[in-house]
Amino acid sequence: MTINADEQLRILRRGVDAIGGEAELRTKLERSVATGTPLRVKYGIDPTGINVHLGHTVPLRKLRQFQQLGHTAVIIIGNYTALVGDPSGRDETRATLTREQVAANAVDYLRQVGRIIDLDRAEVHHNGDWFAQWSFLDVLDLMRHMTLSQMTMRDDFAKRLAAEKPVYLHECLYPLMQGWDSVEIRADVELGGSEQLFSLIVARDLQRSRGQAPQVALTMPILVGTDGVRRMGKSLGNDIGIGLPANDFFGKLMSIPDAPLRQYFTLLTEIPLDEIDRLLAPGVNPRDAKELLAKDLLRDLGLGSEADAAALEFRRRAQGADPDEIPEVAIARSELDADGRMPAPKLIVRLGLETSTSNARRVIEQGGFNIGPARAVIQDPSASIAVVDGLIVRAGKRKLARVGLTNDGEV
Repeated sequence: MTINADEQLRILRRGVDAIGGEAELRTKLERSVATGTPLRVKYGIDPTGINVHLGHTVPLRKLRQFQQLGHTAVIIIGNYTALVGDPSGRDETRATLTREQVAANAVDYLRQVGRIIDLDRAEVHHNGDWFAQWSFLDVLDLMRHMTLSQMTMRDDFAKRLAAEKPVYLHECLYPLMQGWDSVEIRADVELGGSEQLFSLIVARDLQRSRGQAPQVALTMPILVGTDGVRRMGKSLGNDIGIGLPANDFFGKLMSIPDAPLRQYFTLLTEIPLDEIDRLLAPGVNPRDAKELLAKDLLRDLGLGSEADAAALEFRRRAQGADPDEIPEVAIARSELDADGRMPAPKLIVRLGLETSTSNARRVIEQGGFNIGPARAVIQDPSASIAVVDGLIVRAGKRKLARVGLTNDGEV
């Protein structure tokens, strides 16, 4: 049975920061119900990396809602916009990627996106399919739709100019290119983060210039990371990747502060709002809410069969027990000093528990380094560790490895 426009709006408003043209959205939904014609709902992805985290899934979950209501999900893989770099919310120019890097990223990115939405019922387009055919005159014609004063009114550009940071001309092409994608696929609705509103509105003017009805812009709040303060991002080290093993994913969810729990439940689950109120009521242990959230998200990612085991494993780890499976790293005896020792920071890095000796020293000084079954804590960065076969080394709360000593030439 077709869901009426009012009910669809009620469902779609959850977790939305703003609707640019809500009256238009109602009209589009009413027309869709009356004619049986699904809306075309666009979401663009620039494959600038290969790791999809929970922050990325917020608009993807909204796209899935549209799918569940019978509308058409249209995914734009921005293989050409990625070469420019989205300036939205940035205080500096993005690093330049090569075409090869973008193409490689796109393959794995789309696979991960398929864990959130039904790709078999979605359209997938690469914007290089049209931009690669353009002449320089086509680019000039596109640029005639934007003035310099309009571009510099962007909040991110205005802040950079005020701070005397450069804004490069190629960055100014980005919102126009994103807007043109909407013209190409005749979008009725576009989804994005709240910082992308400028680019989503640009599309409306471009569509009008080509005789199309302008799209409605739905923006979602920015999900905060595991620090509970800054936006989730891999570069900030506060992300929760959807490709993590179940145990690691569960552990990261349990580590988030209590304050952003309501945002996580609202943006990342379909749990009714009154049930969320009950879960987060004063006097209720937030740990129980986090465990329920982690299990719900694991089920949503197709890892429901591992959710209970991950919860048990987390409890074991919280009580100080090591996991059942500990990664083993081979170290040749020739890498050790004459007396079979290795400097503590070097050992931590060699086992892959930290990326640099400076980070390793910091972990040691903060009391996060211990070894062996007795969990002997060592806080002297200049300490030299007696390395024996099977030695368990721990750095931080969740990083550990077992030493597998080998003779030279052994694998």
